[in-house]
Order: sequence, then C-alpha cells, then structure tokens
Amino acid sequence: MEKHKHCFLCLHSLPEWQGAIGTNAKILHFKKGAVIFRETEDVKGFYFIHSGKVKVHKKWADDNKDLIVKFSVAGDILGHRGLGEAHHYPVTATAIEDVEACFITSEFFHTTLLVNHELAYKMVLFYANELQKAEQGMRDMVHMSAKSRVANALLKIKHLFGATKEGQILSTLSRQEIASYAGTTYETLFKMLNEWVDEGLVFVSGKEITIRDEKRLRKMID
Repeated sequence: MEKHKHCFLCLHSLPEWQGAIGTNAKILHFKKGAVIFRETEDVKGFYFIHSGKVKVHKKWADDNKDLIVKFSVAGDILGHRGLGEAHHYPVTATAIEDVEACFITSEFFHTTLLVNHELAYKMVLFYANELQKAEQGMRDMVHMSAKSRVANALLKIKHLFGATKEGQILSTLSRQEIASYAGTTYETLFKMLNEWVDEGLVFVSGKEITIRDEKRLRKMID
C-alpha cells in the first residue's frame, strides 16, 4: 500500500513497518450518507481517514434524537473510542462526503502500537486532545445558552469546511445536522437564524448560510 500523506497510521509508523501496514490494511471507500459503523456494534478495528468528512454522532437522551459529537476529516482517526476494554462502538460514524479510509483490525493496531513508539506517543497526544475537546464540549452544553451554542457551531463549521470571501460556508449540512451539532432543536435553530437574518448577521438561502458579521457572532460566545 502506498504511504498516504494524510494517513495518521502511515505517517507515524517506522519505515520498516510500512510493509506490514500494506499487508494488513484495507483501503475502503464510502459514499456520502454511508454508515461506517454504528453505535453499539462490536468493535472490529480502526479507520484512518485519507479524504472526505465524517460526522460522529450518538443518540441524545431518551428521545432518539442525534447529537453530533464532532466532525472528522482527512488525517483523523475513527473507531478509537472503542480502544481498551470497550467491546462496542459508543458512537456512529456517517460519511457526509465521499470518504476514503485505511482500515486495520484491533489486533493489528495493538501490535503496531507495541512496535512503533512514535505512533504510541502520538496516540497519547491525540487522546489527550480529544479529551480536552470533549470536556470543553460538555462545559459548553451546560453553561452556554442556546443562542451561544448555535453561534459557536456556525463558526466551528465555517472553520472546518471553509468559506468564500463573502463568508458563505462551504458546507451542505442540513439544518437538522447543524442543530444536532449545536445541541439544540431544529425549531430553536430556525428561530435563531431568522433573528440573525433580520439583524444582518447572516444571510440564508436554502441550505446556504453566509456569515456577514462574524465579530458579533463571536461576542455571543465570549
């Protein structure tokens, strides 16, 4: 398997180990909308994203609604939440663009960690960063108002997906997905966007959202 410039596994493994990766890894392709793995499924292995974007989500409380935990992009890892004593994936991963990923089994990944000290070190840093983000997300859910969470979600989405020079976010996320990422309801998101359109903060056309006054949105978060 050719070493991929965005593959976390390949980038941090020894040159002598690349052959073993090539023998044991599978390159998988997922169409937009395809489920890569589901919450509660048995852990089979790990996915290292080469290209495309994925939403990582889980069931929210008892009303069966989704909460989008994060978006994963090229260079990120999927399935890592199943490492350790966990035998089931605690989240679902769904492609929101066409995705290419390198898949390896849990057994081979464990062996790879034992052999590749740099990879093991990078994984520790990766988990520490993930934990910090998760803790920040929990604090935001508890202490931020719905308006602040929506503003925060829009700015994060803009940073992740990019935007035109006019501020139009280059994303095809649905309103429900944005609401799920903000930890609020579709109705609340709809109300907030309408208010911000009237105030000149954003412009909305179909799925397209253009941020016209990022400074004022950021003030809602601070």
